[in-house]
Amino acid sequence: MAASDPGRWGECGPRPPGRLGARGGQEPGTVLGAVGMMDLAYVCEWEKWAKSTYCPSLPLACAWSCRNLIAFTTDLRNDDQDLTHMIHILDTEHPWEVHSVSSGHSEAITCLEWDQSGSRLLSADADGQIKCWSMADHLANSWESSVGSQVEGDPIVALSWLHNGVKLALHVEKSGASSFGEKFSRVKFSPSLTLFGGKPMEGWIAVTVSGLVTVSLLKPSGQVLTSTESLCRLRGRVALADIAFTGGGNIVVAAADGSSASPVKFYKVCVSVVSEKCRIDTEILPSLFMRCTTDPNRKDRFPAITHLKFLARDMSEQVLLCASSQTSSLVECWSLRKEGLPVNNIFQQISPVVGDKQPMILKWRILSATNDLDRVSAVALPKLPISLTNTDLKVASDTQFYPGLGLALAFQDGSVHMVHRLSLQTMAVFYSSAPRSLDEPALKRPRTTCPAVHFKAMQLSWTSLALVGIDNHGKLSMLRISPSLGHPLEPKLALQHLLFLLEYCMVTGYDWWDILLHVQPGMVQSLVERLHEEYTRQKPALQQVLSTRILAMKASLCKLSPCTVARVCDYHTKLFLMAITSTLKSLLRPHFLNTPDKSPGDRLAEICAKITDVDIDKVMINLKTEEFVLDMNTLQALQQLLQWVGDFVLYLLVSLPNQGSPLRPGHSFLRDGTSLGMLRELMVVIRIWGLLKPSCLPVYTATSDTQDSMSLLFRLLTKLWICCRDEGTASEPDEGLVDECCLLPSQLLVPNLDWLPASDGLVSRLQPKQPLRLRFGRAPTLPSSTSTLQLDGLTRAPGQPKIDHLRRLHLGAYPTEECKACTRCGCVTMLKSPNKTTAVTQWEQRWIKNCLCGGLWRRVPLSCS
Repeated sequence: MAASDPGRWGECGPRPPGRLGARGGQEPGTVLGAVGMMDLAYVCEWEKWAKSTYCPSLPLACAWSCRNLIAFTTDLRNDDQDLTHMIHILDTEHPWEVHSVSSGHSEAITCLEWDQSGSRLLSADADGQIKCWSMADHLANSWESSVGSQVEGDPIVALSWLHNGVKLALHVEKSGASSFGEKFSRVKFSPSLTLFGGKPMEGWIAVTVSGLVTVSLLKPSGQVLTSTESLCRLRGRVALADIAFTGGGNIVVAAADGSSASPVKFYKVCVSVVSEKCRIDTEILPSLFMRCTTDPNRKDRFPAITHLKFLARDMSEQVLLCASSQTSSLVECWSLRKEGLPVNNIFQQISPVVGDKQPMILKWRILSATNDLDRVSAVALPKLPISLTNTDLKVASDTQFYPGLGLALAFQDGSVHMVHRLSLQTMAVFYSSAPRSLDEPALKRPRTTCPAVHFKAMQLSWTSLALVGIDNHGKLSMLRISPSLGHPLEPKLALQHLLFLLEYCMVTGYDWWDILLHVQPGMVQSLVERLHEEYTRQKPALQQVLSTRILAMKASLCKLSPCTVARVCDYHTKLFLMAITSTLKSLLRPHFLNTPDKSPGDRLAEICAKITDVDIDKVMINLKTEEFVLDMNTLQALQQLLQWVGDFVLYLLVSLPNQGSPLRPGHSFLRDGTSLGMLRELMVVIRIWGLLKPSCLPVYTATSDTQDSMSLLFRLLTKLWICCRDEGTASEPDEGLVDECCLLPSQLLVPNLDWLPASDGLVSRLQPKQPLRLRFGRAPTLPSSTSTLQLDGLTRAPGQPKIDHLRRLHLGAYPTEECKACTRCGCVTMLKSPNKTTAVTQWEQRWIKNCLCGGLWRRVPLSCS
């Protein structure tokens, strides 16, 4: 399935009236009236079914998690015209592998909400039923619902998880600072509800159409504690609502009855647990009337409020309102401010107001409003918690547009506008014509002045660099959004924007797939180097916490350039080496529990760093061998991991004479003193364990029966390690070492290392202005990727036996065991463990939820394993 013609998916037609400053006649998929860019990355649509068909649900719900999983709804219609309400979950890297779930909802699904970890999903329907979905076996394409709640017969209009109290703000003005603590600061924010000891309690809150607020709490025992209360004494119809949280732990609910002539009401909701029961207390807050209803010229032009949204879940002081007619809309942004209450002069003479004792009142003030627009069909709000200052209230053209300061508006004419979230000034526009069906000839497509296809639901990614939209035909479109719109970007500044957001993802643990959409091959080397520089500036404790995450980030970046693709294997191998080292050292126990001040693993590292002897036995005698005694079954169960260590050391040493070729996997290890030191420590541990159980030792095929293979490899490895153990004074290997490594293939049989397979994802194959056209459920034939180049060590012959990349077990050419693959790096491993020993279980627990690179797991068919 080749890339589609961009002109069909990003066409710009004549400028319709009432647009936000858009100009016609632009190139397809470019920004109108701005220098930045919005362009289409890919479109995914449904197959044509003979007897049943997917159709958009009404209303259509969509949600985007911080792990870059997208959930959206459709209805499945059968021959009897009965509808099954479906939830579809997909990973943005493999959108065609959509996982469809029959939701079990009896009515249309009205809300979808991910939790802050991106691993659980809430769905609510028009019958008042709420379901909580979680991954089965930690697989991104296997979901189940075990808990939920219900307000029978009362449609849900707003839904949210309770806040867990974690908020990390970005300080854009300090993006050039050296410390992550200056760039990203922990905001004092109280959870909605806490358990004993201050631990946040999990749960959700929902608002119904009849004016009820319902709260469900997930107790540690797994039970659900639910309570329902009226928002106010005089209950009324709630057509639209939204939920936000305050720093003090309270919840704010905004509600409207759908008429622009009625006030938009706000309520404070407090949740507590009293005598094992959930208690809800509500309080009325100041309300507002939309400005357009007080203008005599517009009083009756926009009769309905169609969109009501807080600008952010943790920003209850700012709200976005949209009033619409059948053909047009108007958007207003409001802010809640504390103002002084004027006091009559008579009372001031009796009791003068001194300092901050002046009476204050909360009052809604309008920040900005648009002119008449085409009818708004969907709104997408940013999720980045940018620290706002007074300068952000200025007109957007006076400052640069940063990710997170814009929101998206979709219109019924098919256009999408990115506007500043406070000034509502247009920064960029994407205008696409209606794409014709795959099976529809061009001559049969009706000619219309206004596209019929438009987004019914939209979501911005967690870094605001991508936008997903579901249109009224049920198709999914993925758009790139430039990191800085409204101003021309120099390459250096563009690099700084992407670097800043990569650092944010590194600190928060969010997935960074949407950032990779904007990385060009020529930027990869600079980004990797700058990322490493910023990482080395952090405190050692923070570096240790982020050590695996930065390796995974570097690996994903290097996939995007043919000049760096071979380093992907090195980064993943280093992740694997670090995991093995940590696991094996954790198995060691001190001989006397009350004597050592350091663990056996720490003493092992210290002694191996101090003693530079090339004889492995002389290094071994300096250790307390009683601390290395393990159960024989444990040692045998670890043999495959120990074999990998031995094979990798042999591979590196054989590669030394060819070190001038950076396209060979393992090249970076030859200058990495830290990694070589880890390998040296593991060789010593393996030597000791071999004395206890010889069958656990790595197996080598030697030309001489008297050859001590481990001693030989340790001697050469130590010589190589000595050359580069000090980063500042690294020296070239001497000719004698290179000559000995040249002789290794004649002494030992060098095995073929099974490197990580090339990922079958999209991000390395996407090209600017050449969107891909995909179909759900059908694996595409993608353009060639830089990661599929014929590089040494990356090719695999057809029919060659496959391997479990994490257990290092051979699966055969056609595996019979169920397997799972990483959504990011493509690492494959068996779904079920073949070994139940404690040591193997400890190793497998390291990647039971995520791959070693941090990617999610997905079940793969046996033929693809």
